[in-house]
Amino acid sequence: MSSSATSRPTALYGGQTGRRVTVRDVAAAKERGEKWPMVTAYDAMTARIFDEAGIPVLLVGDSAAMVVYGYDSTLPVSVDDLMPLTAAVVRGSSRAMVVADLPFGSYQASPQQALETAVRFMKEAGAHAVKLEGGRRVLPQVEALVSAGIPVMAHLGLTPQSVNVFGGYRVQGRGQSGDELMADAKDLEAAGAFAVVLECVPTDLAERVTTSLSIPTIGIGAGPSTDAQVLVWQDLMGLTERPAKFVKKYFNLAEEMDRAVRSFAGEVAGGAFPTPEHSYH
Repeated sequence: MSSSATSRPTALYGGQTGRRVTVRDVAAAKERGEKWPMVTAYDAMTARIFDEAGIPVLLVGDSAAMVVYGYDSTLPVSVDDLMPLTAAVVRGSSRAMVVADLPFGSYQASPQQALETAVRFMKEAGAHAVKLEGGRRVLPQVEALVSAGIPVMAHLGLTPQSVNVFGGYRVQGRGQSGDELMADAKDLEAAGAFAVVLECVPTDLAERVTTSLSIPTIGIGAGPSTDAQVLVWQDLMGLTERPAKFVKKYFNLAEEMDRAVRSFAGEVAGGAFPTPEHSYH
């Protein structure tokens, strides 16, 4: 067996840790019907935990606007805000492909603007791919990035950067708009996108898109038929007070953190911490 063959992960989720996951691995997973998880990450410590758990793709999402910086939407976050977070996730991981979100206003103006922004994420932060929102209106941007050697993950359905146009966070793709989303997905595939996120779209539409494309679909509120699923890690860990319908809470980290910090505070106030065990002599 050749060295190139032995270096390939046996599975996209889990697998070997000798090298980074690539777009070829993602494509191969689609071919063999393997479903896989994607999780957001914004710092080195959580990136290391997710990476060691076998998560193959980590997304440095513009959701950092809310979960890191405290804004009420993704719109205010900037390239300079996301750049150090992306670099931290890259440094904290060793196997996962790290995908950086291009924030609102950093790529819509022109393919040249998109290229300049994406190049910064690749060169300065070490990202392995970028993600941008939109359908046919961003095809020139996708083509420009792919032509420059930058892998692009697309994003359709509820695109949070367009929340003001949608009039709020609503399910997308019902009725005739479903045909438009399908056309967008096929055009993005033709433009060179290696995967497409489908957010808050009807389950049947997500299934049709998934079976119609040769590239993977990544669902978030899109039902079980997509090739992969993504969640914001603070949502799945139970840190979000009012998560969306599509979020499953796998752990109540908020409750555990509250218990731990109250225990620490109580021991400090009562003089029980630090003990000799936690002191130098």
